[in-house]
Amino acid sequence: MGAVAGLSRSPFARRFTALVGRPPLAYLTWWRMTLAAQLLRADDRPVARVAEQVGYTSEYAFSKAFRRAYDTSPGRYRRAPS
Repeated sequence: MGAVAGLSRSPFARRFTALVGRPPLAYLTWWRMTLAAQLLRADDRPVARVAEQVGYTSEYAFSKAFRRAYDTSPGRYRRAPS
């Protein structure tokens, strides 16, 4: 992304963080988990499919990241009352 913006990695990361409020990779993770939470509540597609849709190639890695973000597993999040 830095190259597209015409900046090297460090200046891009500093500028992105200043504008968005979190570093690029933290923002990407936040965005993926926010989208995943919406998808989990929208219907009953398998967790592996949700993981794939938000950019994870491993259901295990997705579940671990989701648990860090929401302090619960994707399945429990889906079953919890809204």
